[in-house]
Amino acid sequence: MASILPISDLRNYNEVLKNCRTGEPVFLTKNGRGKFVVLDIGDYEKDRAEKKLLAKSQEAEEAIVDEKGWMSFDELKSAMEE
Repeated sequence: MASILPISDLRNYNEVLKNCRTGEPVFLTKNGRGKFVVLDIGDYEKDRAEKKLLAKSQEAEEAIVDEKGWMSFDELKSAMEE
């Protein structure tokens, strides 16, 4: 379960980091409002990779709609030989 802590708890950052486990971010608040997130590096990298994959997927969908993403068999074959 994600932790929600005031940013002032960073004075004792070791305790904050203990709450930050894989899959469980720590949300830091300032004046009662969400301000920052402390996230395990593995989760951060996974989120970035997913975002990049979704962007590439969207590009591919747009290319298909515009018919720019299609190749003939011969074009594909020559591209694979390069």
